[in-house]
Amino acid sequence: MSASSKLPPFDPADPLGIDDLLEPEDLAIRDTVRGWAADRVLPYVADWYEKGELPGIRDLARELGSLGALGMSLTGYGCAGATAVQYGLACLELEAADSGIRSLVSVQGSLAMYAIHRFGSEEQKLQWLPRMAAGEVIGCFGLTEPDHGSDPASMRTHAKRDGDDWVLSGRKMWITNGPVAGVAVVWAQTEDGIRGFVVPTDSPGFAAPEIKHKWSLRASVTSELVMDDVRLPATAVLPEVTGLRGPLSCLSHARYGIVWGAMGAARSSFEAALDYAKTREQFGRPIGGFQLTQAKLADMAVELHKGILLAHHLGRRMDAGRLRPEQVSFGKLNNVREAIEICRTARTILGANGISLEYPVMRHATNLESVLTYEGTVEMHQLVLGKALTGLDAFR
Repeated sequence: MSASSKLPPFDPADPLGIDDLLEPEDLAIRDTVRGWAADRVLPYVADWYEKGELPGIRDLARELGSLGALGMSLTGYGCAGATAVQYGLACLELEAADSGIRSLVSVQGSLAMYAIHRFGSEEQKLQWLPRMAAGEVIGCFGLTEPDHGSDPASMRTHAKRDGDDWVLSGRKMWITNGPVAGVAVVWAQTEDGIRGFVVPTDSPGFAAPEIKHKWSLRASVTSELVMDDVRLPATAVLPEVTGLRGPLSCLSHARYGIVWGAMGAARSSFEAALDYAKTREQFGRPIGGFQLTQAKLADMAVELHKGILLAHHLGRRMDAGRLRPEQVSFGKLNNVREAIEICRTARTILGANGISLEYPVMRHATNLESVLTYEGTVEMHQLVLGKALTGLDAFR
């Protein structure tokens, strides 16, 4: 018997055999999240996107909580304690449905919950994390400001001591989950440096007006945060961190999820193009039989599965405690950039149909324009890698 006869068949859905790297529990988690997204998101998301709304977000959050997807890689306090790879697989499946759903989960778990879990007091953890893990309380994360996106050190939001209390004032911008959040983790300048505050959103002086007229992440809720002399007790401050190390470590954790998630949007677009190419006929035969179309499909598949391999490698490093922030920047820069290119190429295969919401391609492409910018623009990640490669700081 020849060696080639013992080889497994080629799988167009997994051309590199990446599934062989996954454990049975990894596959079970992936399939569970994929099944939930197919049932609860995919039948409705085009309509949500067209209307610019995410109805029933609190119900979706509770369902995601029951799956263990909120604060998934955190331990204790009702969190699932999953591996980084398992969390990444969940992000991929959620973003294959829509970037807005993955953003809901990322902001909840990798930003708001992660900040409390890593830097909070035991009292803060017990008060918030179990309910957030269950999806009973939705959280948001306030770092970006109207005039200070990539330069958070220049934030104007400030908190001043007043007796035993803190008084918090300022504005944050582009805050996912803001309109429905029950708790906000807000970063502010203080006399001691930048500090994080756990802010119940029903506090007097706190408001989260929703941002409308978005042409990206439309199946997601986004707001400003407006804080007008919000009085907080001394116990509201996150006690275990001072300075930008706090919010930046949270962002690094969230960016890791994006490395996987972007490949979900790319996979969805690639699959739509592949199916279309096999059935759409021009000049008497399927367009998938033409050389130019096959070249596009081959290039898309190469970049898609290279990106998944990269995400898997970074996940293993995170599980081993060896993942550096520069490596997360490497993954975010590459995978989001390539995902957008895959979406654009898929659109060309679908032709005019590519702009229709009957197909997911244009929705994913416009969503990824936001993903490309948030949690570190292309330029910021290029400079992170440039500094790491040369030892020279070009940020200033």
